[in-house]
Amino acid sequence: MKEIIVVKIGTGVLTRGNGTLDGASLVRLVTAVAELKAAGFLCVVVSSGAVGAGVSALELDAYPDDVETRQAAAAIGQARLMQRYQTLFEQFDLDVAQLLITGSDLQENRERVSATMRRLLQEGDIIPIVNENDSVAIEELRVGDNDLLSARLAEFLGARQLILFTTVDGLLDQGDQLIESVDDLEQVLGLVRAESGKFSIGGMASKLKAVKYATDAGIEVLVANGRKPEQLCELVRGQGRGTRFAARPV
Repeated sequence: MKEIIVVKIGTGVLTRGNGTLDGASLVRLVTAVAELKAAGFLCVVVSSGAVGAGVSALELDAYPDDVETRQAAAAIGQARLMQRYQTLFEQFDLDVAQLLITGSDLQENRERVSATMRRLLQEGDIIPIVNENDSVAIEELRVGDNDLLSARLAEFLGARQLILFTTVDGLLDQGDQLIESVDDLEQVLGLVRAESGKFSIGGMASKLKAVKYATDAGIEVLVANGRKPEQLCELVRGQGRGTRFAARPV
């Protein structure tokens, strides 16, 4: 198979400040993924945003604290999100496939998940879109779900790269300057702040957990600004603006 690129898109990239889906951002993201696909890469998207997209229907002004409301928001928002993805990817003659999985699926159902994913990728004109099964998997609703899921999925598929799209350009030093490359993750852990948006549950700390998992598995990781997705092809080719974490030898 061709080289696989896993692109994880965070809630803050997909939604506005009030939690509703950001249509303009979605258009740019889909265009960038379609261009990467046209360049000859196999693309798997791990998309957050389901809970964030559903909170407006429940008239909430922040991320819900209780499990039942989070799951209700996820059930509403996932339908909204996939409808948008399907409509936008159709403009590039691409179809989408939804895979709602949990971390345990990558252990207990490895053969089934692998066979399904590789069949989708072999079709050539399908973009698999993966999310945690948040509407039913209580134990999976924790900080950093999709960050770590994307890393585990990248390792599972033998991906060439994992790209984590967030709302900042990458990892910043104490002077708020971009750190362009990191060879030793331990040297930058002290720079990380734990905050996240009010409609999301991740943050840079959860992303670095995913970075460690993926780089330890021999996969290069990039953290970049998902509000500037037009540089996606550049990032894959070793250019662009972001923080590049070197893969460890395996």
